[in-house]
Amino acid sequence: MQPVSPAEFEGLVADALDTLPEQLARHFDNVVVVAEDENEEDPEILGLYDGVALTERASYSGALPDRISLYRIPLCLMAEDLDHLVEEIAITVVHEFAHHVGIDDARLHELGWD
Repeated sequence: MQPVSPAEFEGLVADALDTLPEQLARHFDNVVVVAEDENEEDPEILGLYDGVALTERASYSGALPDRISLYRIPLCLMAEDLDHLVEEIAITVVHEFAHHVGIDDARLHELGWD
């Protein structure tokens, strides 16, 4: 589908965050979520977690927030329609927040979140 506007995409991301499972949401700690057009280094990825997972934090004070980026253009281009886009944003949000709490790609695959 054609990309939605940045403002509409941000609204869809906010909606997805509101539906994040409680077992993940309760672990938010020093993390920010941003909506961007695409990743400059890898324009095809849908999302990216950049930070130190909760399971790897020992002395972690004064650090900048971890960052979860969701990429509007690749998500829109892979979606068949708006309903599919909403679904893919929700999956990507869960995937990236799972990295924040220390779940790696192999475990996400085992859990069916790939």
